[in-house]
Amino acid sequence: DTRSAELAKYASNAMLATRISFMNELASIAGCLGADIERVREGIGSDPRIGARFLHPGCGYGGSCLPKDVRALVHMARHCAVPAPLLQAVDDVNEAQKALLAERLRGRFGGDLSGRHFALWGLAFKPDTDDMRCAPSLAIVKSLLRAGASVSAYDPVASVEARRVLGTPAGLSYGSGALEVLEGADALLIATEWKEFRSPDFDAMARRLREPLVFDGRNLYEPAAMRARGFEYHSIGRA
Repeated sequence: DTRSAELAKYASNAMLATRISFMNELASIAGCLGADIERVREGIGSDPRIGARFLHPGCGYGGSCLPKDVRALVHMARHCAVPAPLLQAVDDVNEAQKALLAERLRGRFGGDLSGRHFALWGLAFKPDTDDMRCAPSLAIVKSLLRAGASVSAYDPVASVEARRVLGTPAGLSYGSGALEVLEGADALLIATEWKEFRSPDFDAMARRLREPLVFDGRNLYEPAAMRARGFEYHSIGRA
């Protein structure tokens, strides 16, 4: 029936969002305990009752469907006077996760980001699209600009859409290449897992950054390999 079909659609996206927020919350625990959330993810995903999809931790989900449908279900529950703390928590965890990279930057630089300059790889909410709706990059950029930092951003596809959504406020610039935006940056932040970011020229990266410092919101690289290359590497849920 129509009503059940509508609820099933919302519930499907809410379930996927729940898996992501669960993994992001678990990543915080893993990092504290000295575990590697990527190994935990492999273990969980090997259980056929669970499966491996939508278990990737990161800097939050975005797009047009998952955020909207979770909030729609919360709204429906309130309309029916039904408590929905789990659904609300899914959204709350995701919003907090979007702030994680900026918070870690503050911790790394003693709480003061004024005058700092950062490079950002990835603007779209996921690779292979220019969709900026609810993208984690929006929260990251706005937080850094409010803190007095400047940002040079690059996305293979979404820069035009980002200009429409974010505009060109003071402190924000857009580059035409991944290495270009690294020039003189205090650190690199990664917000979207584009394929071209997975195998960069690490030597060229280190030369362009003021210091080889990476905050990876998508766990693209192996921590041990990054340390061996001389990088200070911060990822999600990996000790």
